[in-house]
Amino acid sequence: MTEHSLWRFSRALHSAINDRQFEDLKTLIDDDVDWAIYGPIDMFPFLGARQGKDAVLDVIRQIADNFRVRRFDRETILLGVDSASSMLRYSLTALDSDKPISLRVAQFAQFKAGRLLNMRVLVDTFDLVEQALGRPIHLPKMSRVG
Repeated sequence: MTEHSLWRFSRALHSAINDRQFEDLKTLIDDDVDWAIYGPIDMFPFLGARQGKDAVLDVIRQIADNFRVRRFDRETILLGVDSASSMLRYSLTALDSDKPISLRVAQFAQFKAGRLLNMRVLVDTFDLVEQALGRPIHLPKMSRVG
């Protein structure tokens, strides 16, 4: 059995972020990749939708400029022939402050001929914003109707 595309992509992604080694990653991304990380774009401008390999590599460079991956755990994973879905917990370090950040994400990937064709990432944004601000966010209490 051959190695799933997700494992190769995951290793190359972490190498790009932590070691700024982008060459392996470039070969694993389709030229027409469709990419989106859903999260607070106002706080983290590298989040959002991107189209094409160059735009995605630019996003990954921006992530590498801001964070280091200390650890990640796959909580749940489902693998298809050319697809993968997973729940992940990341432990990051913000490079500008050396501050630890814990982050949960849901990731949905599609591959074609071993290359990433489509990526959707949903970030637990409420927790991320609280960590970035360094304080809890107090929301108004919701009243019961009825």
